[in-house]
Amino acid sequence: MRIIEYEKIVDTVKEMCLEANYDLPADAVDGFKQARDKESSLLGKSILEQCLKNAQIARDERVPICQDTGLAVFFINIGQNARVDGGLLKDAIDEGVRQGYKDGYLRKSSLDDPLFSRENTGDNTPAIIHLDIVAGDKLEITLAPKGGGAENMSRLAMLPPSAGEQGVIDFVVDTIVRAGGNPCPPTVVGVGIGGTFEKVAYLAKKALLWPLNAPNQDERYQQLEQRILHRINNSGIGPQGLGGNVTSFAIHIEHHPCHLASLPVAVNVNCHAHRHAHRVL
Repeated sequence: MRIIEYEKIVDTVKEMCLEANYDLPADAVDGFKQARDKESSLLGKSILEQCLKNAQIARDERVPICQDTGLAVFFINIGQNARVDGGLLKDAIDEGVRQGYKDGYLRKSSLDDPLFSRENTGDNTPAIIHLDIVAGDKLEITLAPKGGGAENMSRLAMLPPSAGEQGVIDFVVDTIVRAGGNPCPPTVVGVGIGGTFEKVAYLAKKALLWPLNAPNQDERYQQLEQRILHRINNSGIGPQGLGGNVTSFAIHIEHHPCHLASLPVAVNVNCHAHRHAHRVL
């Protein structure tokens, strides 16, 4: 049994909160550059160039890429031969978020109650944690801060199986077209297909963790991603919803077996600030 110290997790999560909000990953920067070269609209090109400059300023001056520093969403894989010593894993993650958002002067967006009091918790906790127990003795942590503007544009549908591939395409494209400029395009679109009502939403969010240049390993789903992306980028929405031919950087699909009577589909939208950080302890 391998021991992982509580305080080590706290310190790691704190660093990740800063990194994710200050440093746009290389794949996202490359995506901006490619989008700038593809964009036919002069205004769209100018917007993409400004986004690149914004990312560089954030990196150089250690300030947030976006003022909405999001809810802290974690995907955790913990090996069955690993054990956290000194406290609970959940508490360590929350404490790391608490310290990171405070010390980094990151906006706190978490409310204690969704409907009635709606009072800010003041430290961006509790974090949203998705946990898997896997083989081995490592602790793998991925953080994806999730802003409200893009999250609000996400949708889920329990389609009839007869809707088929075309029904999935139409639902995803309609979701992005309805969103317009609200999620600050160019967007990254995570799509979940299959599972159950709750599983498909998780799949859509997990799909957003893929590198932008990573094609689906299943050729059928790779072609589906390309068909959806082609339709979305021909919608005319463009950068920041002001017109153009680059509305989304990428479509990423995660799929899972489902009930024979169901065809669940979920769309989770990420804004152009495609933020994430990753560590293995």
